[in-house]
This record gives sequence, C-alpha cells and structure tokens, in this order.
Amino acid sequence: MSKKLFTNEDILSLSKNRYVKRVSEKGITYTDEFKSLFIAEHSMGKLPFHIFQDTGFDVDVLGNHRIWCASKRWRDAYKESGELGLRDTRKFKSGRPLKRQLTLEEIITKKDAEIAYWKAEAELLKKIERQERQVKSGSLSISSTFALIQNILSEFKYKNIIRHLCDVVGVSKSGYYNYLKSESTRNIREQKDLELKIIILKAFDHRGFKRGSRSIKMLLEQEFNLNINRKCIQRIMRKYNIKCPIRKANPYRRMMKATREHTVVPNLLNREFKQGVAGKVLLTDITYMPYGASCMAYLSTIKDASTNEILSYHLSRRITLDIATETIEKLIKSHKKLLTSEAFIHSDQGVHYTSPRFQKLLKKYKLGQSMSRRGNCWDNAPQESFFGHMKDEIDYKGCDTFTDLQNLIDNYMDYYNNYRYQWGLKKLTPVQYRNQLLIA
Repeated sequence: MSKKLFTNEDILSLSKNRYVKRVSEKGITYTDEFKSLFIAEHSMGKLPFHIFQDTGFDVDVLGNHRIWCASKRWRDAYKESGELGLRDTRKFKSGRPLKRQLTLEEIITKKDAEIAYWKAEAELLKKIERQERQVKSGSLSISSTFALIQNILSEFKYKNIIRHLCDVVGVSKSGYYNYLKSESTRNIREQKDLELKIIILKAFDHRGFKRGSRSIKMLLEQEFNLNINRKCIQRIMRKYNIKCPIRKANPYRRMMKATREHTVVPNLLNREFKQGVAGKVLLTDITYMPYGASCMAYLSTIKDASTNEILSYHLSRRITLDIATETIEKLIKSHKKLLTSEAFIHSDQGVHYTSPRFQKLLKKYKLGQSMSRRGNCWDNAPQESFFGHMKDEIDYKGCDTFTDLQNLIDNYMDYYNNYRYQWGLKKLTPVQYRNQLLIA
C-alpha cells in the first residue's frame, strides 16, 4: 500500500470516476469492470500509466507507485485464477481461517449447536404440519407461522437460527421482527374481537334459536340498536367457530322443469310469489314431524307469500283430510279480514288438496285454488323453504310427548312471525312487513 494519503479534494475527485467503488484517505477500491478492462488493455501492449490516464484517473493524484502495485497485483491474480482472480471477494469471506486445532470442549459445543440447529428446524416443520392437519386448510396464515417460530425459539437457547427457520417456512426475517414489535397492537385487536364475540353470541342465541350473519345483523340493529358490518360479523363467526345450522341441499331443487302437467287445477301462481299484496297469495303444505322414540306428527301451515307470515297452522297426530281443512278453518277464524277478494290457496297435487271436500270448503269461503305442477317443488318453493329452516332451527326430535311438540311449534311460530328478521323483507319481521304493506 502506498504511504501517500489522499486529501478531501482528492477523495471527492476520485469518487466521481465510474470505475471507483470506494475511496478513503489511505486507499482506493476499483470496480471489477475496471480490472477486466485493465487486463484487456495491458494485453494489447498498453502501459498501466496510459490505461489509468485514458479512463479518467488523475495519475498525479494516484502516483506511479500506487499504479504499479495495482498493475502487478491484478496481473498476478489473472495469471493464477483468470477472470475470477480479479473479483473483489472480501464481502464473501468471514475473516482469517482458524489454523489451530479445536479443543474437545469446543468440538462438543459446536456439535451441540449443530444438533440444536437441525432439531429446531425439524420441530418447526412438525408443528406446522400438525396445525395444518387440524385446520384442514393445507396452509397457515403468516401470523400463525410467526407464532410457531417464536414458540420454537423459546425452547432453544440459540437465537442465531432465526434466519434459517424463516427460510425453511418461506417467510421474511424482517416480517418476524415486525410481528414481535406489533404484539401490543395484536393484543388490543384481540380484546376488541372478544368483546364483539360476546355481543354476537347474545344475538346468535337470542330467544333460543340460532341464526346466521344476516339475521344477527338485523337483530342487532332492531333489538340492540347496534350497527355492525356484516363482514365483521362473518369474520368473528369464522374466527371463533360460531356456526349456524345449514340446510342440506334438496335433490328435488334440480328439477327445473316439471315432468308432467296435472289438469285437475291449473297453476294460477306461476311462481309469482311476491305480488306486494298481503292476504292474496297463500301457500300451504304438510310436513312430517317425528318425535319421541317412534312417534310421528304432521304439521300443516298456510303462509302468506308476500309477507312470509304464517297465517295458520295445525299440528295433528294423523295425516287425514282434517289436517288440511282444519288449517283453512283456523285461517278464516283468525285472518278473515286480512284476505283480499282475489285470495287463493296454492298447494301441490296431494290427495288432501285434490279432495272434493277440500275444494268445496274453499268455494264456501270464496277462496281460489292453484296447484303446482306434478313433481315440481319449485312451484311452491317458499313454503318448502319455511319447513326446511324451521326443522334446522328447532329440536323437534328431542320432544318426548305430543304436548311438548305442540308447545315447541307454538313458540317457534310466534318467534318466526314477530321476532325473526328477514333480509328479503327489508330487514323486518313478517308482521312488521305486513303492517308496512297495509299502510302503503
């Protein structure tokens, strides 16, 4: 190294040259590009002094001794290792190699560190695989991965394996440190989620009937005067595994077209369920209600298609014709003033509704009649949907006696008409929506 020192002006002048990587008071580092250029020019017979001068260096500032030393060093390195010898490898070297023999204690310590290194990796991969099997998703969130790394590091005394563990699971080291710094923020967010969970659970189990995110949102607005975003409700339900009952798919829904037309009574409705008039389109059907050890009951209902309100229902131990006629009698007794002059009953083509006695009863009360096409449940879809939701929301199979089942049905009908808010009814209950239609 030359004993000549660079002044501040010399350092500023040299640093502007494109072939200088760095320069200090005592020395200068050239780029690998310049070294290759120097060897190429020198092999063509050009002198080192002229090469430095032609590439923009001030040879008076560098000095002949510094130029000669650099020239000799590069030529020797190129002669020994070729182009690789000209590269600056100092940043890839970890320092002077240890020449002395390691002691037995140092060897044991080194081997213990290597064992802990690979043991930590194996433990991390094992925990990730176990957690993925538990969530059955095939992948973990980044925050969950960072939590696993933190847990692994707490079990081992070696802290210099963070980078390796992050590389193993494909996350960044900086992201892990940000995860550690944001612990207080996560705790605050978790506390807020727990408070929302308590509120949502109150709405979820309100009056003993479980409900989904839409019903929870409407109930919170109407009953608790709380406006919570539906996506927030869904996120909390997913996070804390709050699940509402989901109806199983009905295979008959795939039957988009009727297989046959029945000519006994024509289909006057043609699936125009929502006609915006309360007391006009009345849907009826019968469903089975098994209870107790081996008992069976049958429920007949009449539903207003425009308001979704259950206007009349009758629970019976027998599926005779009386179950259908009694439902009509209860309808006239309780809601005669609500029915319009164009009101008609729409049903399937069951023997109860094709019976002359039933049809004569409808004529007596000046009610029209309409029937779905044979084998087509879509023509009476709202009524079928009501039965499906009701059976999902009540534990009718847990009733031991017919009286218990009757009380359960009475309670649910009151809840459904007066307290079950529905998204398709402008977030109102069936009774509230019916009153709104009548006022309009």
